[in-house]
Amino acid sequence: MAQTVVAKRTHRRQRVRKIKTRARYEHRRLKQISRTATFGGLFLSFLKIGASGFGGGFAVLSQIRHLVVLERRWLTEQDFIEALALGQSLPGTSAGNAVTYVGFRLRSWRGASVSLAGFILPSMLMMIALAIFYDRFRALPNTEQLFHGFNAAVVALIAVTAWRMGKHTSRKPWQRILIGLSFAAIIFLRATVVEIILISGLIGIGIESFTERQLPRLERIRGFATRRQKRIRTRIALRRPTKPHRFFGGYLTEAMAEERLRNMSESRVTQDADDDNDVTDDSTSRDKSSMPAFLVVALPAIAKIGLALSISFIFLRIGAATFGGGFVMIPEIQNEVVNSHHWLTHQEFADATALGQITPGPVLIMATFVGYRVAGAAGALLCTVCVFLPSFLMTIAAGSSFHRFRANRQTQAFLRGVAPAVTGLLGAAAWSVARSGIHTIIGAVMAVVIVAILIRYRPNALWVLLGAGVFRFLLALVLW
Repeated sequence: MAQTVVAKRTHRRQRVRKIKTRARYEHRRLKQISRTATFGGLFLSFLKIGASGFGGGFAVLSQIRHLVVLERRWLTEQDFIEALALGQSLPGTSAGNAVTYVGFRLRSWRGASVSLAGFILPSMLMMIALAIFYDRFRALPNTEQLFHGFNAAVVALIAVTAWRMGKHTSRKPWQRILIGLSFAAIIFLRATVVEIILISGLIGIGIESFTERQLPRLERIRGFATRRQKRIRTRIALRRPTKPHRFFGGYLTEAMAEERLRNMSESRVTQDADDDNDVTDDSTSRDKSSMPAFLVVALPAIAKIGLALSISFIFLRIGAATFGGGFVMIPEIQNEVVNSHHWLTHQEFADATALGQITPGPVLIMATFVGYRVAGAAGALLCTVCVFLPSFLMTIAAGSSFHRFRANRQTQAFLRGVAPAVTGLLGAAAWSVARSGIHTIIGAVMAVVIVAILIRYRPNALWVLLGAGVFRFLLALVLW
């Protein structure tokens, strides 16, 4: 009897030992499978990041690093640093470019396509849903105050991003000057982003390639001249007092005049259109009666497709020539969508910028909202594809010869000129959103307070946006 009990215990221990060994083997096998970058694994992994990556920018990049380097071990730390450097050196968003480069390194261009699609899909679907219910949501009471709080937070986020980027891109005096010139060119001269990028890059090439080679010689000449001037001054004891330089100027009057002229022209255009409608109604009805039935049915669809193609080409051009991420594209998108074509109002565009921050993924997903508001679901899909397509193709092209790309002196000089210009463009983006989305002193005070909070405590951008919107909504209820 005792031998039977001992035999059963021994058999039970052996079975437990075999089960543990099998479990350890399966666990190692699952880890090995998870570290094998399949197309399905790439899509699901970046789909998860795209659905939970709130905050944009470096917040999403930290999640990508944790997945790629620490969890899956698809790339080493040095490889991820190269992906990050490449993503920041090319047009488009740094997170989207990094995702594309990771997929390209692991499974060629197909892996890059799958990775970027999984990363963008959640935020695109969320933005389409928000665009569908936008009008109903805006019709609710005090919704205007909610979006007003969102706009104040967006202005603060863009301003703080420009300030932090400026600390790293303005190490030299000519770069600080270039930041101010880029800001002034966008605000006062109405220059486009493409012009700013090209001119700044050429300035960087000129300074880095020619001027800095002469710096040692210039320093020697300057030192010799300084010493000689000092000896002359000590001999004749000449001290010339310097007069303080003051600068007086303003832009408020001109801005108010331009805004009043724009409002007058818009009201005149709408009045002329109303007068012409009565005249053209009879002719339009006759034309429709003479058209075939299938043309009458197909004309709205054809017009919608043409409008979708028009706005998608605009986003394709903007995505191909905009460095520094989605914030930098805001002034150019606003210039095309609001000022030139009048597809959206200033308030709708400011709301689109805020929604781009609330949803996960890159802020550039606001292109989906704009495309849906202008041309429906087809416009949303085409705008999303076109705004990410140029950076996707450039990342694949640069990733195939990354080391040669990084070693090119002329390319690096061009990028060193572009980097401070991007900071100036971010400042212009903050100014543009502030003018179109902040209309009261409360909003301006909120923006200043949020800037101080972001600099001091570095909270998550999602909680800042939601907190600002809820605070402004509750404040409106209290003051009401």
